[in-house]
Parts: sequence; structure tokens; C-alpha cells
Amino acid sequence: MTLERIKEYGQEIFIEAENLNKTDIMKAKLAVSNLAELSRNGIEKVMKEKKVDAILAPANTPVYTILAIGGYPGITLPAGYEEKGVPLGICFGGLSGSEPKLIEIAYSFGQATQIRNPSPPPTLNFDAVV
Repeated sequence: MTLERIKEYGQEIFIEAENLNKTDIMKAKLAVSNLAELSRNGIEKVMKEKKVDAILAPANTPVYTILAIGGYPGITLPAGYEEKGVPLGICFGGLSGSEPKLIEIAYSFGQATQIRNPSPPPTLNFDAVV
């Protein structure tokens, strides 16, 4: 990527990451370790105790981070549209190994709501390919 496009794509977090020193990296690893432990003693514990198949959250929320750090699967689907037509998403997350159940839940949600408005497939121009 050329430097002139950095502002366009918001690369600040990557630039900061490149400038981390050894102490910063150790602090970050400790934070991730703590978050993973909190996931095990939080989401995982509650879901098992309450026998919950999936957690549900709006897309583009911290749920993605929690699922990723804990190593949990998640699936996101369209859930509606804002006034200007911007799509809104919903995220279903579960415990490790719950992917078949999450797919079942997500499929059922999609079929029940029929919210997805697929875009037409792109037109490919193979004549332009060299």
C-alpha cells in the first residue's frame, strides 16, 4: 500500500503497533491472556451453566472481540436497514464446537425474517483481462 492512501484507510492502529516496544508487547500479551481467562470464566461458564445455545448481539459491537479472543465461533447476518438503507447486522456466537448449531440458528433466523436483500451478481468483463 502506498503511503498516500494511509489516511483513506485509517491505518493508525497498525502504525502504532509497529512502534511498540518490548514492554508494550508484554503488556498486550498479558491483556489478551486476561481477556481469554475472563472469557472462560464469563461467557463459557454462563453458557454452560444456563445451557444457552448461542449469544446474540448487534454486529459491530465488542462481541466480535470477545468471541475472537476466546476462540469462539460467530456468524453474522443482516438484521434490517437504517433509514438511509444502510444494513444492520446481528451476530450469533457460541462455544467451541457449536458451529453446526450456530448455522442452524442463523439459517432459521434468515428464513424467518427474509431480511437479506441480495445484490445482483457483478458483471464480469473477461475481454478486459489480459
